[in-house]
Amino acid sequence: MRRPPPLPYVDVMSLRTKFFAMTYDRQIARVDKAGLRAMRERLLAGASGDVLEIGGGTGANLPCYGPAVRSLTITEPQPPMLRRLERAVREHGAGQHGAGQHGAGHHGPEAKVLRAPAEDLPFDDDSFDVAVSTLVLCGVDDQPRALRELHRVLRPGGRLLFIEHVRSADPGTSRLQDRMNWLNRLVVCCDCNRPTLDTIRGVGFTVAQVEDTVLPKAPPFARPAILGSATAPATAPRAQQDGGLPTVAPPQAARPAG
Repeated sequence: MRRPPPLPYVDVMSLRTKFFAMTYDRQIARVDKAGLRAMRERLLAGASGDVLEIGGGTGANLPCYGPAVRSLTITEPQPPMLRRLERAVREHGAGQHGAGQHGAGHHGPEAKVLRAPAEDLPFDDDSFDVAVSTLVLCGVDDQPRALRELHRVLRPGGRLLFIEHVRSADPGTSRLQDRMNWLNRLVVCCDCNRPTLDTIRGVGFTVAQVEDTVLPKAPPFARPAILGSATAPATAPRAQQDGGLPTVAPPQAARPAG
């Protein structure tokens, strides 16, 4: 009896990340329109100097950076997202240059895009003035390690700006989050019930400002969120790292991704 031919190999995780990248803009569009975009703009108005954004996704934050940002480096670990991010950076840069030719001026930095996970950032210690994380810490594999990496690459006194999903303080909502988290992970690759603010403090950041808020138009279990900033204290010892990639210094003048 002849054996049937083997089934073709299907990389489920790869298919999942491709689907997520293809549908992300549609998934987030109504949340952005209902208020998330305004939250991004309010948060990133305070960004200045050399800025690192982790998990840049499809580039939703690009229009929110202003002229106080000297250089912008964006990391993204997933190739399907990375390709969309690189395209968004090119289009954003072309739009800015076009506006400049017509007298509107240059309103933000050009960006350098790198493939890297938040848990292993390929930069020297003390490389950036500001780090940005918007709806990223809910999806990293190792949240404490990612935050230790951000602490490491920030200069003393540097700031972490964040909008993140969090575990609700309301017992009923937190139980709903626990029940529905499997679905959230499946659809949007996110753990919506993490104690993210506690982890930010736990790795050595000093929380300077935090606002309990909600993500409008999101499902009830994914609405609880925080918006705020934290500082890497100038005199605090560096958070101990548990390994990582070789480091390289960021460029002084970032160039568009090509």
